[in-house]
Amino acid sequence: MINGMTVSRWACINFSRSVQESVARGFSNELAQMCQVSGMEFNPEPVIPIYTARPELVEKALKHVYNATMNKTKGKELELLLAILPDNNGSLYGDLKRICETDLGLISQCCLTKHVFKISKQYLANVALKINVKTGGRNTVLLDAISCRIPLVSDIPTIIFGADVTHPENGEDSSPSIAAVVASQDWPEVTKYAGLVCAQAHRQELIQDLYKTWQDPVRGTVSGGMIRDLLVSFRKATGQKPLRIIFYRDGVSEGQFYQVLLYELDAIRKACASLEPNYQPPVTFIVVQKRHHTRLFANSHRDRSSTDKSGNILPGTVVDSKICHPTEFDFYLCSHAGIQGTSRPAHYHVLWDENNFTADGIQSLTNNLCYTYARCTRSVSVVPPAYYAHLAAFRARFYMEPEMHENGSNGCSNGQAKGTRAVGESGVRPLPALKENVKRVMFYC
Repeated sequence: MINGMTVSRWACINFSRSVQESVARGFSNELAQMCQVSGMEFNPEPVIPIYTARPELVEKALKHVYNATMNKTKGKELELLLAILPDNNGSLYGDLKRICETDLGLISQCCLTKHVFKISKQYLANVALKINVKTGGRNTVLLDAISCRIPLVSDIPTIIFGADVTHPENGEDSSPSIAAVVASQDWPEVTKYAGLVCAQAHRQELIQDLYKTWQDPVRGTVSGGMIRDLLVSFRKATGQKPLRIIFYRDGVSEGQFYQVLLYELDAIRKACASLEPNYQPPVTFIVVQKRHHTRLFANSHRDRSSTDKSGNILPGTVVDSKICHPTEFDFYLCSHAGIQGTSRPAHYHVLWDENNFTADGIQSLTNNLCYTYARCTRSVSVVPPAYYAHLAAFRARFYMEPEMHENGSNGCSNGQAKGTRAVGESGVRPLPALKENVKRVMFYC
């Protein structure tokens, strides 16, 4: 870890009937030790003893732990809540995340019972990575970023956005789509990403809340929206306003490229202009696609120097000629090492580029960013800002439909969202707001 955080106030809550308190205590001690070994400062003792609770009383249990720790620490916020969940936990995971992130303002880390009984060092190390970024640390930073050598990022303050929209499953006619936007909050490191989420009309691909204005009886016309909020938080975090914007947009099919570009680039421009009249940083807008049928293979399968041990092409392979568009700026990049099966390269389309990136420049930046993904120590197949936006959008589904399981299947039959928040102008019930301290960190990791 580059920047290990300090966790001095934490608590553990056990929702699993089969895990005795002594086992839970042993597990949390091992995890605390692993966090220390990984480079964090982690208090070995929780604020209060491990609290055992029934899954159906999740809200009551979380509020009890929250209040008990507040009393013990004389009003100081809890920095981490560790939760042990049954392996088949139904809506418990979603309920816990919704209550922690939108109601109590707690950062939580869930662990399944099977991992508590079979403690592996690899598992603990992976969980430690997640805890560090959730509490505001950094796991990996590019050496070129520290020494300010990344072309078109290190020279002037640059913000990198990732955006994605997740749609409800087929057959769901009423559930809203959920849009998420994340943006880097540090420069020159570009590894910490704050995320914002919002609900929008069913199957709407254009992100509606990138920029919006509304009438306030006292202040008149007020500007807001996700881009504006993230630009403001970048300035607060770094003390500088971004002078360049790189925007990675996931989940757009080719038929919608220019519709999305026109609408969302316009929203970015308006968000910038609402902060300062002549503030128009140059924008590069890139669409990321994973759902396609192109696969790349080594010329000679027997040549071990051109494949990795799974027989796939080597990570960092890029193709930008022959099989790409004859006139447009697109490329295939296989940034990850294949483990099983055939690697699927990501297809990047540069739809708009005011920063005048060379093909090599945007390809190497994208590939380098793939090594900064916080949840593992290897390179991933999609650029991390787009990956984080996907995770944030997926997390926000739980705020609406707590019965949705981690793999994406929905146990909620009627598709009605819980809670009775007022329906917005678009006819969509807005998501409950994230607490301020949750917004600032990578809660979705």
